[in-house]
Amino acid sequence: MKRSSRARIGATATVSVLSLALITGCGGGSDDDSKGSGTSKEAGSSASPSTTTAAKALSAAALKKLFLAKGDVAGYEVDTAVDGSLPKSKSEVKTDKTDCAPLAHAMAGLAPGGTDASASYTVTKTPTTTASPDDASFEDALDVDVTFVGLSSYDGDGAEKAVKSVSDAIAACSGGFTISAQGEKQKVTKVAPVKASGKGEESVAFSVASDMDGEGTATLNTEVIRAGNTVSSYYTFNFSALDSGKAAPVPAAVIDAQLAKLK
Repeated sequence: MKRSSRARIGATATVSVLSLALITGCGGGSDDDSKGSGTSKEAGSSASPSTTTAAKALSAAALKKLFLAKGDVAGYEVDTAVDGSLPKSKSEVKTDKTDCAPLAHAMAGLAPGGTDASASYTVTKTPTTTASPDDASFEDALDVDVTFVGLSSYDGDGAEKAVKSVSDAIAACSGGFTISAQGEKQKVTKVAPVKASGKGEESVAFSVASDMDGEGTATLNTEVIRAGNTVSSYYTFNFSALDSGKAAPVPAAVIDAQLAKLK
């Protein structure tokens, strides 16, 4: 591949990420509700019986204290800053199909279920090189994983309902849907279940194929995990993977470190 082609890929990947960032923003909390019901072991999920019927939700402020911090995951940088240009609540993220809203919310680091208590941040794999005129190092610089991590907390069995709403949406939205956020639209052409990590008390994972404005299809992975009455969501993209059409896996090290904070 010629250097000019790599430059085009880099530019396309950057534009794509900026477009996705408008939809999957790392906001500081949610002030809108959505609904779900029950529990499920279908659509890429694993589950265990409920132990949360008397649980009380943590506040958004309390959830922020459970964020990963610098040094918690070797090789990763944590960014808890809130960018006001990105969605901070579910009212800013719309879908053309109501049943698909839990997927869009999970991808945005927002609560997939009915709660006001949520907070989110990003974790980025530390690049090993920086971009330069050399072709190899240019590609290496694009090979960076960025993961949006969202935490949400629920009263009673709300966390279980939230996980089920995601599981149900995977099946209901397999043919795709459209996300709108802050005047931008993103077309998801396909939703499919993928193998979940099995972490926490319940976990469900899915991939979405997203049209990149005629520049190909990006495939991205999301995992949602319940630990007691707290739900954590992980949405990962990689600059290089956006052009290849392959999905970057959600980093196991990030999941493990975040779940350890929730115990």
